[in-house]
Amino acid sequence: MSKKNKNTEDVKDQVEEVLDTKVDEEQAEEVDVETQLKEDLEKEKDKFLRLFAEFENYKKRTSKERLELFKTASQDVIQSMLPVLDDFDRATKEIEKSEDKDLIKGVSLIHNKLKETLKGKGLTEVEVSAGDTFNADDHEAITQIPAPSDDLKGKIVDVIEKGYKLGDKVIRFPKVVTGQ
Repeated sequence: MSKKNKNTEDVKDQVEEVLDTKVDEEQAEEVDVETQLKEDLEKEKDKFLRLFAEFENYKKRTSKERLELFKTASQDVIQSMLPVLDDFDRATKEIEKSEDKDLIKGVSLIHNKLKETLKGKGLTEVEVSAGDTFNADDHEAITQIPAPSDDLKGKIVDVIEKGYKLGDKVIRFPKVVTGQ
């Protein structure tokens, strides 16, 4: 073999080595790029899922807030009607002492209509009576008096003003007198 052929063969070997190395590097780069793209895709999927979950929570929260707003939208009007309802209760008690049956019947019909209308809007009376155990979370104590009997100590002696709820929310606590 001549020197020229040997050099040519050496060059061919070197070229093949370089080409093999470049092909291996390109495959390695393709694998690295593919891996990088997969990682980026996973990050974007995770980001999307988190954003979607956050948006779903936002929708639920605003929907719940809207329902609460509708339930209590009339709260101011109903609270302003409570003194009228109290006056009506007192007037009904006094009118029942009268002997005019038609007057009693007429006022009673109007009183019941007012109560039913407010009840239809979600107003309910907080049930409290004398002899119930006093609870500061559920009642507003106006004053304490000496208990007429030992069994009324720490209990409600008299109910001064009725309490009311609008839905599940107490809008006015019952005002009571407790025995000590």
